[in-house]
Amino acid sequence: MGEQGRRLVDFCIPCNPYFPTPEMFAELADNLEHVLRFYPSDSATIAGELARLLGLNPATLAMANGSTELITWMDHLWFRESVAIPVPTFGRWTDQPMETGKRVDMFPLRELDRFALDLDEYVAFIRARRSRVAVLVNPNNPDGGYLPRRDVLRFMDELVDLDLVVVDESFIDFVDAERDPSVATDAAIRSNVVVLKSLGKNFGLHGVRFGYLVANPGLAARMRRTLPKWNLNSLAETVVFMLRDHGLEYRESLRLLARDRYAMGTQLARLPDFTVFPSQGNFLLVKLAPGVDGTELRDHLINRHQVFIRECGNKLGMSNQFLRFVVRPQADVARLVEGVQAFGRQQWPDELARRRHADRPA
Repeated sequence: MGEQGRRLVDFCIPCNPYFPTPEMFAELADNLEHVLRFYPSDSATIAGELARLLGLNPATLAMANGSTELITWMDHLWFRESVAIPVPTFGRWTDQPMETGKRVDMFPLRELDRFALDLDEYVAFIRARRSRVAVLVNPNNPDGGYLPRRDVLRFMDELVDLDLVVVDESFIDFVDAERDPSVATDAAIRSNVVVLKSLGKNFGLHGVRFGYLVANPGLAARMRRTLPKWNLNSLAETVVFMLRDHGLEYRESLRLLARDRYAMGTQLARLPDFTVFPSQGNFLLVKLAPGVDGTELRDHLINRHQVFIRECGNKLGMSNQFLRFVVRPQADVARLVEGVQAFGRQQWPDELARRRHADRPA
């Protein structure tokens, strides 16, 4: 794409650039004919293998063809009247219940607070609106805001009277702020809590649709009964069974990504027209300076530099001045920075000349 004929560098789709490893892809390629020619195991067999890998009780787990499938079925099964959700966030949490006629109570995250979620204010909002379902995305998408595990547990326990509390942990594996950030095992012993997970985001395999939820055996069994028996494909099964031999590589990929997140955030913060928000996801949210058009920057980067970014103008609670950048290795970040700087020179040559003049010694 674009004028230079270089490969596209994807800062848009939030995946893990270090996993699977090239050796794992080679292993998949060698087995591709067998994988595609035969039926997969049923979902219970695949979910049982995943439960063993994660140290979970299989009775507390339901596996689906992507986390979006689970969001859809949660809406049909458990979202009866209304659902509360902080915004901005992943769009299916607002779009899915609105499509089926539910009331969506949107709790606005404030830029002034760097999009940090105040749980006490959110609980008060849920009570005031009398919402029957509450959703918490941790870390949040698109800003990467993270709530410590102890606070999420308190949130769950304060809302035991709701029909359902959903904690979306699709990006939890990228957190390095504390050792064990997930509340999945705690959800399994609570009456109204579901934790949602997305393997595609963690493993960098969005084309293999697989996600799962963790809940008490009653809730998990109801979801399993609702989902089709053969809802997972053979490629998803193969990847799940490969993971038992590649845990070390996966943990190393998370270490490398956390390193790159810090380095990339530092580099982007040095750009004069960028404000970078703190993140525990595998992406960084940036706000452009007044007068900088995010749509124009996005188009410039993909057309001139073959860099693909996420402009957030279509997210509720945001404008096209907000951009989300997936964390990538330093060589790719250098091309991104080069493209942003070229856009600035193109847009504001007079302003750049003024800055250079101001920097000269008297």
